[in-house]
Amino acid sequence: MNINMHPSWKEQLYEEFNKSYFSNLLQFVEREYKEYTCYPEWEDIFAAFHNCPFEETKVVIIGQDPYHGPNQANGLCFSVQDGMAHPPSLINIFKEMQADLGKPYPISGNLKDWAKQGVLLLNATLTVRANEAGSHQKKGWETFTDTVIQKISAGHENVVFLLWGGFAKKKAKLIDTAKHKVLLSGHPSPLSANRGYWFGNRHFSKCNEVLSDAEKATITW
Repeated sequence: MNINMHPSWKEQLYEEFNKSYFSNLLQFVEREYKEYTCYPEWEDIFAAFHNCPFEETKVVIIGQDPYHGPNQANGLCFSVQDGMAHPPSLINIFKEMQADLGKPYPISGNLKDWAKQGVLLLNATLTVRANEAGSHQKKGWETFTDTVIQKISAGHENVVFLLWGGFAKKKAKLIDTAKHKVLLSGHPSPLSANRGYWFGNRHFSKCNEVLSDAEKATITW
């Protein structure tokens, strides 16, 4: 399997690639993609790492697993391909961004521009079978992506981790909060957002304040 990621990530994760769990995981994924329709596209599985080099990572957003509908997932959490309708969680992300920053609602739901600025858009599970949410969970992806979070925590300072919802919040234990800023919120899904756990968190402006205080370039959300 061609692991399409920036060389800086290959250097960081080299040891993981040689572990038995990872080879078992890749065998599972290759079998699934041959036998079923799976998302994202094969070449986009590691898109988060391809678009955001390790040394440029300033912000981490953690999702659960990719969208499982056709032509949605592009390998970046919460992001969809250009021209696709925005899923409910992404609509609420954009609404909060609009309210927080006074920016117009985006036309495209493709978040690649965020990734290019140093936002690692990391799903805990990088693949999924079509129309079967969570179908590739507990196959090894979580071990791999937990290691990614730990590598960022150990190898950087003043990274902003945006942990949205109960699943993402559990990843806080992997982060050295003496070195990094963790911002917690409810999930942007309608179920959480409509109960008052998402809107008003102002995570976009707060994130940029942290970056600015650390003398890092802010994100153009």
